[in-house]
This record gives sequence, C-alpha cells and structure tokens, in this order.
Amino acid sequence: MADDSTTTIRATFETREAADLAVEHLVQQHRVSRPDIFIQSASDRNSAGSAPSGGDVSHDDGARRDAPLEGEIEVSVDIASSQVAAVQRSLRAAGAVRVSSR
Repeated sequence: MADDSTTTIRATFETREAADLAVEHLVQQHRVSRPDIFIQSASDRNSAGSAPSGGDVSHDDGARRDAPLEGEIEVSVDIASSQVAAVQRSLRAAGAVRVSSR
C-alpha cells in the first residue's frame, strides 16, 4: 500500500529572488501546483527579504527604498511524504537558510 500522507515543508530565504527560484524548482522539478505554494514574510513585518538582490537593487546607489528589507521570506508547501527529502534538497539548493517539516 502506498503512503499518501502529506507533510508541510517550510523554508526561509534572505532574498525574494531566492524564494522565487525555490518556487520555480517546486513547480518545474517536483510538479507542485502554484496554488499549493505559499509565500509570506517570515515575521509579522512586511518584507521583501533581509538582503538586497535582483529587483531589490537600484543601479544608482544600492538598495531600493520602496521595498522593505526587514526580514526573511518563508515559502511553505504541502507535499507527499515520499517527496520530503528531494524537496528539502531542492529548497536548500535554491538558497534556503532554514528548512523544516512537520
């Protein structure tokens, strides 16, 4: 009998760019539907991450001031328990600073 239980994976990222890359890995490599992936600030503050990158960087003088860099970004997804190890590896490869499951 196959194990059809699900596990919630949470990963935190320092940049929105890394979180977006993780989402692409989940969709393309693991066939997770986008509506099943949740992205939010890892704290109670509105944040685009804790470090500037990609669209958060201005070509004039460094970090943009219109995107608050006040905390990490959390990506969470419910997946089949059989996918946990592969998804955790993929999230780390995308730049996750922490990955947990429950």
